[in-house]
Amino acid sequence: MVKDIFNSSEVHMKKTVESLKREYGSLRAGRATPALLEKVMVDYYGTPTPINQVANVSVPEPRMLVITPWEKSMLHAIEKAIMKSELELSPNSDGNVVRLAIPQLTQERRTDLVKTINKKAEDAKVALRNVRRDANDSIKKLEKTKEVAEDEAKKAQEDVQKLVDKYVNEINNIKTAKEKEIMEV
Repeated sequence: MVKDIFNSSEVHMKKTVESLKREYGSLRAGRATPALLEKVMVDYYGTPTPINQVANVSVPEPRMLVITPWEKSMLHAIEKAIMKSELELSPNSDGNVVRLAIPQLTQERRTDLVKTINKKAEDAKVALRNVRRDANDSIKKLEKTKEVAEDEAKKAQEDVQKLVDKYVNEINNIKTAKEKEIMEV
């Protein structure tokens, strides 16, 4: 019973960290990466669809993304979706492909991105704490109904706390790496 709670908690914590990594991947750090476009949705015959499902996204240069739509008719829709997105990028089209030049970040924009990174990391830590709270509540219920001994319950809560500490440390490492990437000129 306690093992199930522990395993379930670990799965939720891993998902939280993976979610944070995806969030960080979609932040523009001054380098071109296909992950920038993951949240940009294109109107594909009336259905919002991610760009990478209607086009090939490549990185020919460190500051350039090239989007090659599988259907030429999607070119205008892709341009429109990029302009509407919060990326603040201007697409250039030659009739066959869309090119996105990724400009250098200003110091002010870098500072704003670091604040965003810190907020997202804090949100992930809050999510970890919520998982810990839920796990501890479940363990206490088991202890209350005498399904688990008091010593075993205390040990289980300590194990959950160690798990939280491990994932908080991982979040801090990911955050530090992303901050370093953003502040790099």
